[in-house]
Amino acid sequence: MKKIKMKKKVLVVDDEKDIVDILKYNLERENEFEVLTAKNGREAIELAQTIPDLILLDIMMPELNGFEVCKQLKNNSETAKIPVIFLTAKENEIDEILGLEIGADDYISKPISPRKVIARIKSVIRRTTGDNEKAPKLEENIKFKNLEIDSSSHSVRINNNEVFFPKKEFQLLHFLLSNKGKVYSREILLNQIWGENIYVVDRTVDVHVAKVREKLGDYSDYIETIKGLGYRFKDPR
Repeated sequence: MKKIKMKKKVLVVDDEKDIVDILKYNLERENEFEVLTAKNGREAIELAQTIPDLILLDIMMPELNGFEVCKQLKNNSETAKIPVIFLTAKENEIDEILGLEIGADDYISKPISPRKVIARIKSVIRRTTGDNEKAPKLEENIKFKNLEIDSSSHSVRINNNEVFFPKKEFQLLHFLLSNKGKVYSREILLNQIWGENIYVVDRTVDVHVAKVREKLGDYSDYIETIKGLGYRFKDPR
């Protein structure tokens, strides 16, 4: 029986209705999130008692500002572990440091990019709730027919000829070949190769895959595009 994936509950708190509406719309479009909204700090504390998976919290708000809300949540044993991302128009390094010191997990400055916000939300949820998939294995030395990879010397040999791969292209090939036969989404590849705290778009993966294929010559067709899913290194077994 197929396991049903439960939606993550996100509480969006901001006194600007337009921002709340935009974020709610884009989060719900992902079909991965249930969205609660609050327009001030007091409503945020009340809704936080439902224990959302993450709170996206504006700083400059009426009644209670975001810093005060975060402090109260972190001082309450029932809500202390809820991840918090600050969303603010302020671009002051001191504010950012203060926010992180009182327990925030990330900090995003306005004007916002909904896509960037969603990527950061997913990253924080994975990091704080243990939703990361088991780390795929990476072999140091791999030989597939006449394609050889040696990670210790950062070298790739094809038909006994060494071919240079820049760092990210090498890591991408190394990862896919180490896990041949398995399909990996662009999101997973971004996290594995570029890291969770670096924001790059899905198109970055496509461009690097194209460059890797160009260099693989006879082996270029082994990197397959699986429509709607991602990429894999074909296992001919």
